[in-house]
Amino acid sequence: MVGNLCRTHRKCYLARMTQTNTTHAPIHIIGGGLAGSEAAWQIAKAGLPVVLHEMRPVTRTEAHSTEGLAELVCSNSFRSDDAETNAVGLIHAEMRLAGSLIMASADQHQVPAGGALAVDRDGFSAAVTAALEANPLVDIRREEVSGLPPDDWDSVIVATGPLTSPALADAVRGLTGDTELAFFDAIAPIVYLDSVNMDVAWMQSRYDKAGPGGTGADYLNCPMTREQYDAFIDALIAGDKTSFKEWEASTPYFNGCLPIEVMAERGRETLRFGPMKPVGLTNPRDPTVKPYAIVQLRQDNALGTLWNMVGFQTKLKHGEQVRVFRMIPGLENAEFARLGGLHRNTYLNSPKLLDQHLRLKAAPRLRFAGQITGCEGYVESAAIGMLAGRFAAAERLGREIVPPPVTTASGALLNHVTGGHILDEANPGPSSFQPMNVNFGLFPPIDVPKEPGAKRLRGEEKSREKKRWMSRRALADFTAWLGAIA
Repeated sequence: MVGNLCRTHRKCYLARMTQTNTTHAPIHIIGGGLAGSEAAWQIAKAGLPVVLHEMRPVTRTEAHSTEGLAELVCSNSFRSDDAETNAVGLIHAEMRLAGSLIMASADQHQVPAGGALAVDRDGFSAAVTAALEANPLVDIRREEVSGLPPDDWDSVIVATGPLTSPALADAVRGLTGDTELAFFDAIAPIVYLDSVNMDVAWMQSRYDKAGPGGTGADYLNCPMTREQYDAFIDALIAGDKTSFKEWEASTPYFNGCLPIEVMAERGRETLRFGPMKPVGLTNPRDPTVKPYAIVQLRQDNALGTLWNMVGFQTKLKHGEQVRVFRMIPGLENAEFARLGGLHRNTYLNSPKLLDQHLRLKAAPRLRFAGQITGCEGYVESAAIGMLAGRFAAAERLGREIVPPPVTTASGALLNHVTGGHILDEANPGPSSFQPMNVNFGLFPPIDVPKEPGAKRLRGEEKSREKKRWMSRRALADFTAWLGAIA
């Protein structure tokens, strides 16, 4: 990264980069979230000028609270950092190999979170913003792009995320003749640490697992008896919730980010097998008694003063959130830095509308990146932004655009977005395409080599070994891909 160079070398590097790009028209990016920021960084790394259009603070959204680039509006977690047996950790590793600004900033501002990579959200956003502001090839313009971009913008990446402005969304819909898909996403509350009753709660990661920057005691745990759990479920289901507008009534939820009360409505035991599962944790005050359910909180800032309620996305009204969540043992007097909320996300029917290079088939000068393409999650959005930036740069430089192999995490996710979903040609509607996190189910199968005389693996052990081999294949193929397109 440029910031790691000494001052003299940094000036020479930036001057050289600027001098080599005066003949190229800029690539425009609409949206300064994780995908747009990563795309801008990758384009600038290729030595090309880029204009990044971010409408905040001129126009605000329902979910954002700052004007920083790459602001995290939901969780502060980038999820698992295990690159060996977890597809999310694998895409982390691939992005680091590709010189990702998002991953470099996340690593720089990580906070303890067991086996996950979580970040101080303010420090992370500030680092991304500072890096892009310091790059002379990046022109950040605080303005809203309403409607389709001007015709003289011959290369545009639309990375407006799930909260795309209505004017731009309507323009894209009119261009394609296709209605966009939509789902609801929810935000979890954040609690002040000094309001947690530590006579009840304790610090421990599940199975004492220590992740990046962690110690194995990185989560706050609040235990529940069966009676407390049953009362909590009753309160969740009966609580006063945000009502939908008529046009929102048929919008589905994304199953990876369900409001907690919706999970409770699907069955009284659902939460005990989801975010409130009591496995891998032992109450140090009474190790012989296993809690019936456990609520976990994860550190949300570097100071350790703010803690996020894990899996507690909600559409309860604010007053109800305070009442119901204070029923949780240890949170009887909880003070909330932020209460949960609900927002409507927008995404394209990408397998139908985009080509394998993320270009809109109806208008190839427009590329799309991030959550609007139908990928779900911070890192997934940034990874698609990384690819969109690299594709746009290669096209501008007259080079062949080569997508990463589908055996890689990045390539598998791209394939899902642009062609991995079966379209019903007889029914040209929005089909069943849904947002997707990266997972090993998107990868091509692999035959695991068997050593002569080795023990035959079964069950979970066999599954983990298969994931290890898929990860090794992915990292080898991704490294080879980077070398081939360098």
